[in-house]
Amino acid sequence: MKALQAWIDRQNKWNAMFGNHTPYEVATAAGRQRVAQSIDCALSPENLSCDGELSRSQVQARYRELTGAARDLVRLDPSMAQHMYEFG
Repeated sequence: MKALQAWIDRQNKWNAMFGNHTPYEVATAAGRQRVAQSIDCALSPENLSCDGELSRSQVQARYRELTGAARDLVRLDPSMAQHMYEFG
């Protein structure tokens, strides 16, 4: 659960900087689905590589971070795999 919690904490801090006060959470099914869809979106090739702007090592680090969070989420709630095309 460390990878998932680290991802949630980072996203919530980032969102707070830009005035989005709807935090990510995994306590509810809707919250877990929102997290799953956000991770799935981040795993798309364009988003993962910032449209090709990141180096290969940066892309690999982001991929490991996101897939670790996705694995933690699926362990927590196996039904979330259906919301993650890139992962499931």
